[in-house]
Amino acid sequence: MTVDNISSGADEEPPSSPYRTPHHEVDHTAEPTNDPLAIRLEQLILGADRRYTPFQAARTAGVSMELASRFWRAMGFPDIGQAKALTEADVLALRRLAGLVEAGLLSEPMAVQVARSTGQTTARLAEWQIDSFLAGLTEPPEPGMTRTEVTYPLVELLLPELEEFLRYVWRRQLAAATGRVVQAADDEEMVDRRLAVGFADLVGFTRLTRRLEEEELGELVEAFETTCADLVAAHGGRLIKTLGDEVLYAADDAGTAAEIALRLIETMSNDETMPELRVGIAFGTVTTRMGDVFGTTVNLASRLTSIAPKDTVLVDGALAEELGRHGDAPVSESEAAAETERAEKSGEEPPVYRFALQPMWQRPVRGLGVVEPWLLTRRTTGAPG
Repeated sequence: MTVDNISSGADEEPPSSPYRTPHHEVDHTAEPTNDPLAIRLEQLILGADRRYTPFQAARTAGVSMELASRFWRAMGFPDIGQAKALTEADVLALRRLAGLVEAGLLSEPMAVQVARSTGQTTARLAEWQIDSFLAGLTEPPEPGMTRTEVTYPLVELLLPELEEFLRYVWRRQLAAATGRVVQAADDEEMVDRRLAVGFADLVGFTRLTRRLEEEELGELVEAFETTCADLVAAHGGRLIKTLGDEVLYAADDAGTAAEIALRLIETMSNDETMPELRVGIAFGTVTTRMGDVFGTTVNLASRLTSIAPKDTVLVDGALAEELGRHGDAPVSESEAAAETERAEKSGEEPPVYRFALQPMWQRPVRGLGVVEPWLLTRRTTGAPG
C-alpha cells in the first residue's frame, strides 16, 4: 500500500491529515499518562517503549493516516493527537492488517470489522480482569506496602500465563465456530441461519437495585451470569451476551435450547439467594454479525420473555413444531396418549418424550402481531410436567 500525504524526511503530521482532531473535540483524559509506574507497566505488557506518533507509526507501517485512523478507532483506541505513545507492536499490527488487504485476503471493510470485533471483545476482557481479578490480587498483603509495590511483579508473573491461556481458548472457540460454518447447508445459511434463540431474565431486578447495596448487587449479577454461562456451555449452547439481569443464548437445535431453559429455571429456583427467572425461546432465521444475533426471531424471544410468568419457559410455535418433529415433545397430549395405548397393545415400548408443551392464549405482541405462546415443561410419565 502507498502512504498518502507524506513528504520526504518530514516527521510531522501534515495539516490535512484526517487524524488531526480539533482542539475542542479532543478527549484529554485519553492522552497517554506520564505516571512512572503506569509507563513501566505499559512497557512490561506491550514489550516495547513508546517511539512513534500516530503519523510516524502509519508512515513506518506503509499505511495511509486515514486507514490507520480507521483501524485504531475500530480497535477502540482514542485519538491521541500527535503524542509519541505508539510502539513497534502498533506498527506491526497496522502492517499486518494492511498486508491482508493488499494481498486480497480481506477487503478493507472486513479488515476494519476484524479490528472492531477483536477490540470490543478484548476490551471487555481486559476491563473484567482489572476490575474483578487484578484489583483484588493487588491488595497490599502487609501494612505499609503500596499497591504499586505489588502490581508490577504480579503482572510480570501472570502475563505470559494469561497470554498463553487466551491463545488456547481463542483457538478452541475458533475451531468450534469454523466447524459450525462448514456444516452449514449452503452459503446463505452461513449468514442467515436457523437457530433457537433464548432470553433468560431475572424477575423484579429493578426493585432489587433499589434494595441491595452496590456490592451485593454486583455479586448477584456475577453469580447469575456465571451460572447461566456454565449451564449454556455445558449443554451445547452458545452464550451470545449478558445484559446484567438478562442473558441471550443460542443453540443449533430446539431440543438443546429447551433443555438449557429448563435447567436455568430449575437451578435458579433451587438457589434461595436468586430472584425468580423467566425464559422465552423462539426458533427461526437469525442474522449473525460480529458474534451477535439479530432479526425477528430474536425480537420474538425477547417479547416472549417479557410476558412469561415467573419460573416458566414460553416458546413460539416454530420451536414447539421443531420439538415435535424431532420427537422431543408430543404434538398433542391426546396423540401421545393414543400412541402409548397403541404401543401397549402391540407389546412395543411407548414413545418417550423429554418435554411437554401446553398451548397458551393467543395474544398481541408489540411489533410482531398476534402470537400463540406454548408453555414448555419437563415431561412426566404419561402427562405434562
